[in-house]
Amino acid sequence: MSTQLKWFMFGTSIVLVLAGCSAASKYPISASYGPQPVLPKPQSSLVPTVNIAPAKGWPKGVMPTPAEGLKVQAYAQGLDHPRWLYVLPNGDVLVAETDAPPKPDDSKGIRGKIAKKVMQRAGASFPSANRIRLLRDTNGDGIADKNTVFLENLNSPFGMTLVGNTLYVANTDALMRFPYQDGATKITAQGTKVLELPAGKLNHHWTKNVIANPEGTKLYLSVGSNSNVAENGLDKEVGRAQILEFDIATGKARPFATGLRNPNGMGWQPQGGQLWTVVNERDELGSDLVPDYMTSVKDGAFYGWPYSYYGQHVDTRVKPQNPEMVARALKPDYALGNHTASLGLAFYATELMPQYRGGAFIGQHGSWNRKPHSGYKVIFVPFRSGQPYGQPQDVLTGFLNDKGEAYGRPVGVAIDFSGALLVADDVGDVIWRVSPIAQTTYESPMQEPKSSHLK
Repeated sequence: MSTQLKWFMFGTSIVLVLAGCSAASKYPISASYGPQPVLPKPQSSLVPTVNIAPAKGWPKGVMPTPAEGLKVQAYAQGLDHPRWLYVLPNGDVLVAETDAPPKPDDSKGIRGKIAKKVMQRAGASFPSANRIRLLRDTNGDGIADKNTVFLENLNSPFGMTLVGNTLYVANTDALMRFPYQDGATKITAQGTKVLELPAGKLNHHWTKNVIANPEGTKLYLSVGSNSNVAENGLDKEVGRAQILEFDIATGKARPFATGLRNPNGMGWQPQGGQLWTVVNERDELGSDLVPDYMTSVKDGAFYGWPYSYYGQHVDTRVKPQNPEMVARALKPDYALGNHTASLGLAFYATELMPQYRGGAFIGQHGSWNRKPHSGYKVIFVPFRSGQPYGQPQDVLTGFLNDKGEAYGRPVGVAIDFSGALLVADDVGDVIWRVSPIAQTTYESPMQEPKSSHLK
């Protein structure tokens, strides 16, 4: 065994032992949800809390647990790290099979190597499949019976959106466009780069999402920060921690909102019509800070990162300080729990599950920096008059076993053609479908002829 490997294994053991001594949360996780979360004094330590739920995958016959009145089934299985979903107008479901790209400067030194090891234990940081699959349910039984490779040779793809006959895909380093024909099960045409996105050897938050406005004239792209709290230097954060607005006609982009550490899910709230996003907030301030959040996104607004969190609470770790920017920071609308890794967002605007109409489903990937664990479930946040209202509701749970191991981890969420909820599980390699118990079949928009003589 080489000396370097011995030191790496020793360092990993020391960090995990020290992390095991880190302080547990003093508040119930419910205290970090809602419009007025509890924000105690920050806790700092030599080694941050590391409380990984080791990735195990689903045992045979075991599935997550849906809320009362709902059922869950595997819409598709055997995928390769499915993280994000997009439902085409014809009902076909696109799935980004993806993981982090090579980013050597993000894993330099002992700390970086240990961080990579920890991420692998949690089921991430493996070679990316770099493709998008198309799933189709042709008989309306809630299970995809057609599964094809739709696009391949991408670069850590994530967000997808269709405008007219153009499919936009957000790779980690660029926004791409591809020609699309209704009903196609594969795109072979060469994509065209329409906008370069921040990436490179240091590419901490690598996922880039994209959605279109309802008019189909502009795109909105989420770009996460290049660090936890700018510890690599503010010069490494140029073009980061923001949502961009891209004008399709002119091909020009501008910052739409900034100070968002790691925005992923975006959506248009059905009642108010505003753009909303969920944001994965900063780590290493203790088990009781900082809550992830969802917020309406205002044009030109600044949301605090890296100088402050949850409005104007100063993060003293950031150097140099910037009181002027802190004074501009807007408070988010609704907290989603400390370290829940809230990533997926899907507003509900259909009739199949009327109890959810107008509100938002949130995919919570799960914590690594909190004791006890948080997240690892899909929740629903009710809305009233265009704003979050009341406490969140559990929709899909059971992703952790009683040993604290992860059978799966929910990420992207989407609403299928019938109104059921789809959930991408990148540890279980499954797309789950949640629907009312009473729904047995539905009329598939891509239903194939049943007569044997028809092709």
